[in-house]
Amino acid sequence: MNYRELTAKAFSLRRDVLDMIYQSKGGHFGGDFSVMDILVTLYNLHLNVTPSNMGDPGRDRFILSKGHTVAALYAVLCDRGFFPKSDLETFSQFGSKYIGHPNNKVNGIEMNSGSLGHGLSVGVGMAIAGKMDAAGFRVYVIMGDGELAEGSVWEGAMAAGHYRLDNMTAVVDRNMLQISGLTEEIMTQDSQAERWSAFGWNVLEADGNDIKSLDLTIKEAKAFMGKPTVIIANTVKGFGYSEAENNAGWHHKVPDKEQYEAAKAELLRREADAV
Repeated sequence: MNYRELTAKAFSLRRDVLDMIYQSKGGHFGGDFSVMDILVTLYNLHLNVTPSNMGDPGRDRFILSKGHTVAALYAVLCDRGFFPKSDLETFSQFGSKYIGHPNNKVNGIEMNSGSLGHGLSVGVGMAIAGKMDAAGFRVYVIMGDGELAEGSVWEGAMAAGHYRLDNMTAVVDRNMLQISGLTEEIMTQDSQAERWSAFGWNVLEADGNDIKSLDLTIKEAKAFMGKPTVIIANTVKGFGYSEAENNAGWHHKVPDKEQYEAAKAELLRREADAV
């Protein structure tokens, strides 16, 4: 698929997320919408992960460390054929395996995540194993920028830099907001480049809501040798629905009927405009 088609797909999958959150009466709307383009780019253009190769030791590994945005991941996995779309209707329902954080009982999920700060360190372990086995797989980890206040993130970053894990790419969903407000007011993070560079990482930057920018930057990360790479993906929280964009109040919010219908209409317009 070309970039325009993938952009349209990302808006379409946001509609699936909208349905999941509205019907289940729970979910992390803002982060689901900001991270969607990153997930669509990875799963459609880069990850060697398919429903048929999940048992293959040579497959790529993907960890959604910001696990509270799992609705976006479920939508993408469903689109890639990991399970039927009817399964999404059970999101966050009693007895469903499609719970509000990644669950490795779901086909396509490598690890349970959502306790913030753990995903990078687990990914480092996977990347070290890949190096030890001279395997060709790559490891990708998506983190939220609010998550970077967790100390364990920097332990993992230090280890990845030390072991020169160039088979690893981390992506920071840099939407500048977390549940309690602006990331810079809660725990100052700039400059991201200086912080990650100090831990021995190659640092790249991308427009995290633009498929072409993400694709080209991920290609650059894959080609870089000698260090792990982090991509600072500058995104808009709630991207796709104007009322939710750059609005911390939509971090965890269920739209009412009027907002649901307005969001669906806007996403349909944006999907049509993309192609």
